[in-house]
Amino acid sequence: MNNKKFENPQASEGIRINKYLSDSGMCSRREADRLVEEGHVTVDGMTAENGTKVLPGQKVEVDNKPVKRDDNQVLIAFYKPVGIVCTTDTREPDNVIDFLKFPKRIYPIGRLDKDSEGLLLLTNDGDIVNKILRAGNNHEKEYEVSVNKPVTPEFLKGMAQGVPILDTVTKRCKIEPTGKQSFKIILTQGLNRQIRRMCEYFGYRVVSLKRVRVMHITLGHLKPGAYRNLSTAERQELKRLLAGSSALPAKEISHDQKRKNRGAR
Repeated sequence: MNNKKFENPQASEGIRINKYLSDSGMCSRREADRLVEEGHVTVDGMTAENGTKVLPGQKVEVDNKPVKRDDNQVLIAFYKPVGIVCTTDTREPDNVIDFLKFPKRIYPIGRLDKDSEGLLLLTNDGDIVNKILRAGNNHEKEYEVSVNKPVTPEFLKGMAQGVPILDTVTKRCKIEPTGKQSFKIILTQGLNRQIRRMCEYFGYRVVSLKRVRVMHITLGHLKPGAYRNLSTAERQELKRLLAGSSALPAKEISHDQKRKNRGAR
């Protein structure tokens, strides 16, 4: 691959390379940053850098394969069955992409582990992915959970106040019992196998876990394995709810805010 670095003559114009790649539907912005950092991406034959901007008419390639930005946004709600893996890696035999066989390149917004089921949003829009997933934006995700023994007031209180897992303490959450051995829980973050790990901390084992809502979008009457396009009303409400949300990681927001503050002085 050409080792000459790309120098953009019109840095104030165009689309940032990570957004261009995420808008193409091939990956998220985070994955796009990794591809750029590892030298897999070229613009007009020259190796791109993070921050490179793509101008109209320029040719973008990943590992010598052309990539085209898709301006037609896809947003679907999918009832992920148990056993399907939320990955775009087709080396995984149970990957969600091969299961759906969607005609455009899309990727999941977040994850549901293989043993869980329920609502999974998929899109080709990297901005939406980042804005929904970033914990600092406090977007709700609701789950129905059953466990292997009766839930107690102490268990519910402990879960709600925050649980030490994965070298951190989970954010406070809403939780209420729905049966002798079941409860509903609403989270605003998405740590790896978070609910299962939280339950394990108190000596409980999750028997079943289903996500029924992401923000205002609900599972509704979808059956396992089925999907639907978001309605116009859902898209409009999503746009409204995401209007004040950042797509940047927290450290990038902090850096950007400092730069703005310096400019205001």
